[in-house]
Amino acid sequence: MEPRTNRRTTLLSRPAAGIIVVILAALVLAADQFSKHLALTNLPYQEPVEVWGQFLQFYLTRNPGAAFSFGEEVTWVFTLVLAAAAVTIIVLAVTRIRSRAWAIVLGLLLGGILGNLTDRLLRDPGFLVGHVVDFINTPWMWLGMNPAIYNVADMFIVTMMIGVALLVLRGRRLDGSREGDDAPAEDADVSASAEPARESRDDD
Repeated sequence: MEPRTNRRTTLLSRPAAGIIVVILAALVLAADQFSKHLALTNLPYQEPVEVWGQFLQFYLTRNPGAAFSFGEEVTWVFTLVLAAAAVTIIVLAVTRIRSRAWAIVLGLLLGGILGNLTDRLLRDPGFLVGHVVDFINTPWMWLGMNPAIYNVADMFIVTMMIGVALLVLRGRRLDGSREGDDAPAEDADVSASAEPARESRDDD
């Protein structure tokens, strides 16, 4: 009885899950684009600005490749990949997601994807091949190797992909049920609500 109750209380309606995804994605997109605007307005181009020694520096640059400067020769491919990933998350939000955890993780991931996709579509040198604005440098992370410069969108993409992996490893499904459950979350709710009626008939 208790597992069903816990599962039922964490379920969302599909519209509610979609709203969470949209709101979180919009917030991350706004934070990413606003931070890039501030960087472009206030930072010198490709000159390090120390904020906190080797822990945090700003280094404004434009990246034609993927996250963390990989794949600079095939910019349009990454644009299509980002667009496909964004569409996939939107479709899942509309049709499948009922788990609050999945709604949060995929909403934040979608915001990160849209942040870099906006750069690909709207920034120079042109549509589909725009360069992503990067400006965050944390040299301590790279253990003496050439550091990769990144942005707010990259942070959400990487951390939320880790979140996706953790949800999968924990067996959490998009509909709120878990691996090993005998029935989907919706069926469990129906059976749980029917139990009091059955118990009442048994008492009679």
